Amino acid sequence: MPVNIYAVLTIPILLLVLAEFTYCLIKKNGMYTFQDSISSLGTAILNQCTNVIVATMFFPAYSWLNQNFAFTDPQANWLSFTLLFLGVDFLFYWFHRAGHSINILWAAHMPHHSTEELNYAVALRASFTQRAASFFFYWPLALFFPAQWVLPMVAFHLILQLIPHTRIVPKLPLWIESWLNTPSHHRVHHACNKQYRNKNFGGFIIIWDKLFGSWVEEKEEPYFGVTTPPRTWDPVAINIQWWKFLFDDMMATKSWFDKFRLWFMPIGWRPADLPPRTAYVRPEANAKTQEKFQSKEISGARASIILGLMSSFPLMLLVTHHESPLSYSQKMIVGILLWMSATSWAALLESRSWAKPFEFVRLIVSSLAITMIAIEHYNMTYAFVYLGIYATQALWAKFKFHGRHLNFVG
Repeated sequence: MPVNIYAVLTIPILLLVLAEFTYCLIKKNGMYTFQDSISSLGTAILNQCTNVIVATMFFPAYSWLNQNFAFTDPQANWLSFTLLFLGVDFLFYWFHRAGHSINILWAAHMPHHSTEELNYAVALRASFTQRAASFFFYWPLALFFPAQWVLPMVAFHLILQLIPHTRIVPKLPLWIESWLNTPSHHRVHHACNKQYRNKNFGGFIIIWDKLFGSWVEEKEEPYFGVTTPPRTWDPVAINIQWWKFLFDDMMATKSWFDKFRLWFMPIGWRPADLPPRTAYVRPEANAKTQEKFQSKEISGARASIILGLMSSFPLMLLVTHHESPLSYSQKMIVGILLWMSATSWAALLESRSWAKPFEFVRLIVSSLAITMIAIEHYNMTYAFVYLGIYATQALWAKFKFHGRHLNFVG
């Protein structure tokens, strides 16, 4: 298996998020909100865990293609890596464009656009299924380059795409804007303004958009989100929203042909025998009039959520890092614990009736699982640290969680 670039660069990525967050906090510009940021980071943690499974699935397939059908045997030099990078960027453009055109691919991509903010925390909000979908587009690269080159390059390319996900960088000089996918270009891509929708699909360079007619310049200030927002902070609900729409339509329509083709039709297409969808559709707005989703959260929960978030990143690395001492089954267990954490954060942020009981169940299950794993690996220090964190969270939930308040932030 190739090195997991995401895991190797986790610390620099988090430092980039922290740097932008600190800047926005000092400037008091409202570009980060607590609820949205927790949802984005929780989604990112779960996404990184599923990426391990995806890489495990696709690496053997790419290796088989390269070993049996490769047209070339490239040397490991700057020219080969440059050509591979450009190949990834070109195929990403078409994958990304298809993701904004076809129902099934939009289901995989929509969670990334579901937030109404744009910042480096949002950049990490990718869906559980998007990377798997993307590898159905990248397979031609295995005909020219070894699989152990392709997967890390795809990961490196995606990491570079974090950089344009910001509002604090203004338009750059024309000689840069003319070829690079800058923050200005990518703000357009994430915008919900009518004139900006389904534009600027480029990954690292914007030239593909200009060649294939999908480029638009940023003029009017953008506002962000999707026309059918999930209106929840739950990463699982965010990830399955469009999949559920499609599955429900497939089950409801009486046409067997429509049951199949609806997955591959343009976004929003539905069988003729179904009534209009009842999902919430956001009203037309602009950057000044947009009303962002907010929820009533359990008062006192924020400190516990922050502690839980910080303690989740080391666990994520235990799942994703290529030198992790954990077995595959243990990685699955830790992945389930992280899912429970992200679900609990969302429930607390939305004052779900089951939020506190679920939080206590999560803490008990996590304590038992982490202790068992630590005993097997003779690392009780790790267990004691996490048992201390879980005990602190349990006491906090017992004595500090109370009432509800409406979160007016940002």
